[in-house]
Amino acid sequence: MTTKEAAFQAEGPSAGVKLMAKLGNGAIAGVTGVSIIFPLDMVKTRLQNQKPVGGKMPYSGGIDCFRQILRGEGVRGLYRGLVPNLAGVTPEKAIKLAVNDIVRGVLAQRAGTSPERLPVMYGALAGATAGLCQVIATNPMEIVKIQMQVAATNPVAVGTGAAAMAGPPRVTAMGIVRDLGLRGLYKGTTATLLRDVPFSLLFFPLQALFAQNIQDRMYGEGKPATLCVLAGSTVAGVFAAAAVTPADVVKTRLQSSSQPSPPYRNMTDCARRILKSEGPMAFFKGTVPRCLTTAPLFGIALMMYDLQQKVLGW
Repeated sequence: MTTKEAAFQAEGPSAGVKLMAKLGNGAIAGVTGVSIIFPLDMVKTRLQNQKPVGGKMPYSGGIDCFRQILRGEGVRGLYRGLVPNLAGVTPEKAIKLAVNDIVRGVLAQRAGTSPERLPVMYGALAGATAGLCQVIATNPMEIVKIQMQVAATNPVAVGTGAAAMAGPPRVTAMGIVRDLGLRGLYKGTTATLLRDVPFSLLFFPLQALFAQNIQDRMYGEGKPATLCVLAGSTVAGVFAAAAVTPADVVKTRLQSSSQPSPPYRNMTDCARRILKSEGPMAFFKGTVPRCLTTAPLFGIALMMYDLQQKVLGW
């Protein structure tokens, strides 16, 4: 064994290698979670974007929405927008999980404790930092995904002759990107920030707290086992997802429009018009599907991330 190899084994991988590994772990964890729960996310988006037609809502609830999508668009309809979402979720989850992990490690070192025992306020700071950084990747991915998910519900102009026989034009991710342009891909960024930063601020400290408590009660003191991470992340995901649903509703409305002249001037205008026309409960549309989507997504993602970290010996 050379001197360099001995030094590497003693000190472990460099900070750069660890960062790249954490980003890779976060990407794999995100892709796994999103692929499993995507149909629920489709239902959530349709419920949040629905508007009264003839005084009646198109969907009576999550189950009715699921049935209508399946009946009208088939199984493929439940996965509309999955590919661009996976393309976006890879950097998004990589950034979110890696930044939170790194900042928690730095803050734990300063506080003289382990990342698992980090005080809640420090955990909230690490989570908020991760949520702020991820929006760079989140907003373009979200806007393309949402527009593909609601494409089948958008009204189509009635044509004549061959145009009418051809039916509605096929919506593609690249077509949406071309139509929106770089500036359009960041439409609704403020609403995305108001959803993702508070979500991460709540989720990550709660996740660490719940996972450690479950570990202490079930197995005694020590680093949380993988199943404890799954359980703690899932429970924390329910609380955080429900808390930021109003911001998610506003974000979905802002980003779902593909019209040249958007129906809302800005986030404040969107919120006011929702409140005026649909009442305060409209801000909680899709809360149950959102919790059923977000909680297992982050439960699976954090479990996969933790598992990969343990395999690497970190």
